[in-house]
Amino acid sequence: MPKSKAGRRLLQLVCCLLLCWGCREKQRPSQASSERKSASAVEQRDAAAPRRTQTTEYRFPAHERLVAIGDVHGDLAATRAALRLAGAIDDADRWIGGKLGLVQTGDQLDRGDQEREIVDLFESLARQAESAGGRFYVMNGNHETMNVQGDFRYVTEAGLAFGAVSPASPLSHAVPERFRERAAAFLPGGAYAKLFARRPLVLVVGDSAFAHGGILPEHVRYGLDRINREVSEWMDGRSSSVPAAVGSDSAPVWTRLYGGEESAKVCQVAGRVLSALGARRIVVGHTVQKAGITSICKEQVWRIDVGLSAYYGDRPVSVLEIEGGQARVLTGPG
Repeated sequence: MPKSKAGRRLLQLVCCLLLCWGCREKQRPSQASSERKSASAVEQRDAAAPRRTQTTEYRFPAHERLVAIGDVHGDLAATRAALRLAGAIDDADRWIGGKLGLVQTGDQLDRGDQEREIVDLFESLARQAESAGGRFYVMNGNHETMNVQGDFRYVTEAGLAFGAVSPASPLSHAVPERFRERAAAFLPGGAYAKLFARRPLVLVVGDSAFAHGGILPEHVRYGLDRINREVSEWMDGRSSSVPAAVGSDSAPVWTRLYGGEESAKVCQVAGRVLSALGARRIVVGHTVQKAGITSICKEQVWRIDVGLSAYYGDRPVSVLEIEGGQARVLTGPG
């Protein structure tokens, strides 16, 4: 047994990784689920671009027009289609949204082969948006947090060959060769884990609250800024403890309370959260809505995961637009 605290933590992490990889085909308990740009792009970004607002902040002022996009899961074509439908980009992937506020509620990773292109595109657009007076809020979902935990069960073969990154996670040298490129990028302290560390898990923009799975009363009591801070420190490699905010079935990235049927209990919970936050609506992804974007509880909850990725088949592209205090669905061709 390693004598140092760091050595013990490393051994524990590696054991967890190996156990996870040995169970690649198992589903997450209580969560039933059927479920390369070059390294220089990341290096140049980190060297040249100033860091944006720290993710410990969770509340931001309203935008005249705010658009939300759900899960994209490694499908670059669908991602571009959603961004164009939102009025955010042109055909050359340049930001044309001006002062638009744009939220993507996480799950850029897994199920598709073009994850790196999507993540790098989002980073570029976030900088462009800020320069234009707008804002692109890119969030973490359960698939981002799973990858930082070393859970690669939904990664495609192409995704395992992720490519070289700098910095590489200091934990990656201890994992099996097959997973080393992926681990170098995503384990805590790796280039993409550090990138995710700047992204929020929970967010309030104007009168709209966002989380990948949802915000529950216990999350509000715990502190949304505290949730964001703890996840950020873990991803950045400053903390070895996996936060409860990503490690339980009721976590903001895992809960499916808002994704299913409407009920008095669900609406009561949503009402309590909105009252505590002084917000009007909760917007979530995570649970695919086969009929397209849906709302429950008199439009207090909007579910925007429409299965955009080709993994789910040929589905229409839909995004949620919030303007003038009203939310409406924009739908494009499949």
